[in-house]
Amino acid sequence: MDEQEFFSKNVTLSTEFNKYLVEHPEFVEQIPEEAVVVLLPEDDPELCQENLRLVDQNRKIDDVPNRPVVHVRIERLAPPPPSRLVNPTVEMIR
Repeated sequence: MDEQEFFSKNVTLSTEFNKYLVEHPEFVEQIPEEAVVVLLPEDDPELCQENLRLVDQNRKIDDVPNRPVVHVRIERLAPPPPSRLVNPTVEMIR
């Protein structure tokens, strides 16, 4: 997996995780303040391993001793919903 793919997958996971937190505020209560949250997609072992490696690497240079680390295991992402556009048309102006 190249750097761009790694970044793209984590942006998608982070976005979906934030949506989940908005819809399930009780989930936030399980995460300590200032915790490092590591998203671990179980259906993508390579990304999972890379995220674990990255958090281990960053903990070595963290300026907050004993900062909690929370692993959030994600079974998979559901398919994205279809577009909500209804019968769009293209109108050529020139």
